[in-house]
This record gives sequence, structure tokens and C-alpha cells, in this order.
Amino acid sequence: YDGKCVFCRIARREEPGTALLPCQYEDLACFRDVRPGAPHHYLVVPVEHMGNCKTLKTEHVPLVKRMMEVGKAVLQRNNFSDLNDIRMGFHRPPFCSIAHLHLHVLAPASQLGFLSRLFYRINSYWFIT
Repeated sequence: YDGKCVFCRIARREEPGTALLPCQYEDLACFRDVRPGAPHHYLVVPVEHMGNCKTLKTEHVPLVKRMMEVGKAVLQRNNFSDLNDIRMGFHRPPFCSIAHLHLHVLAPASQLGFLSRLFYRINSYWFIT
């Protein structure tokens, strides 16, 4: 736990301004992005502080898969069912604003605006899907 990390505080319900969305795993938290790039834009984070996507190793594959499951589930709970029109990924450093692993879940991808299409571009140098 890093008390200076806003995502650590959000995941532990220490930030009253950010509501957590229902999540099927106790070690993950999900909430709306404060600067949405799409009509549905959620972040899925581990409750325990983890660095950015560059710190991921092979043993983290199950964690990332569960993060994606949470993202899909929150979309479906919010009446978005076309899972072929979504975008999920991580920003690579130095393009991530918070140094706590967080998966962006955006939908519908077909409605991303010009800047969002750039910022969340599939497998670009700064955003990996």
C-alpha cells in the first residue's frame, strides 16, 4: 500500500469522491475514469500497489486475464453488450499518469473521438492492448 498513490486510496475506499463499481474479485477494484475517452471508460486496478505495465511478468498473466474479465463484466452490467466494439489496454511509461497498474476499458471503440483514437491507439508505442 502506498498512501501517496491515488489508485491505492481509491481501491481501499479512502477517496470518498470515487465510487467503486461491483467487482467479482476482492484483489481488484473498478471505477469510472475521471477523464473518459469514450461513453464507457472504466479503470481496473489491483488493490495491492503494483507498478506500471512494464513491471508485468509471465506470472502476472492470470491477473491481467482477471482484470479483463472485470472490465467485460462492468460493461455488460452497464448495458453494453457488443464486446467486439471495446478497447482494453495499458499506457506505457512515461505515458501513464499514475504509477499504479491500471487497465483502461473503453466502449464503444467505434465512438472514440479523434484525440481518444490517438491516445488509446491499438498497440501503439504508448498504449498496449
